[in-house]
Amino acid sequence: MELSGESNSPPTTTKLKPIEATSESFQEFGQVIEPSPDGLEFGPQDAQLNLSQGIPRFYIMELQGRPLKFSTITHHASVTQCLGSIGGHVWYLGVAKPSILDSKETERDVVQSHCGHFYVPPAVDEVRVFRISGPKFIKLHLGTWHAGPLFEGDSMDFYNLELSNTNVVDHTTHSFKKQNGVIFSVEE
Repeated sequence: MELSGESNSPPTTTKLKPIEATSESFQEFGQVIEPSPDGLEFGPQDAQLNLSQGIPRFYIMELQGRPLKFSTITHHASVTQCLGSIGGHVWYLGVAKPSILDSKETERDVVQSHCGHFYVPPAVDEVRVFRISGPKFIKLHLGTWHAGPLFEGDSMDFYNLELSNTNVVDHTTHSFKKQNGVIFSVEE
């Protein structure tokens, strides 16, 4: 199903000021996991994972050339993805709340993903950018829209926990540039 309203005019740039990722500021989108004492029992401070739809994949993702701007955003409907920079370097992540639907409901802008599920595209005015710094990682809620990791510099390595086939069978992308005529820029 194609989205209506595809823009033919040059895109506009929307500047977003980053919000420091804390447990409170990030709770609509996922969890911020910080160091805890060795021996502490499992609890709400730990990543609440859903890896039940396949084989978990934990790997080091080497990224290059990810400047502080984006025009597409992605979600995964089958996994709670975790990301963190190796070494605790500063990085940024654009996000929007999950919008996956249980079925093709009566909402006007419902789209069916090529992966099979239904969703409402993220709204331009609901996109936020978070700054993640220090020894922590983030866990994205199921279906959280995300763009990044983004960072200054040429390259950065990240821990990534998802499913073995997430990027093949569970990767739905929305183009703000094509559908809304917008590019986002992170402005410190």
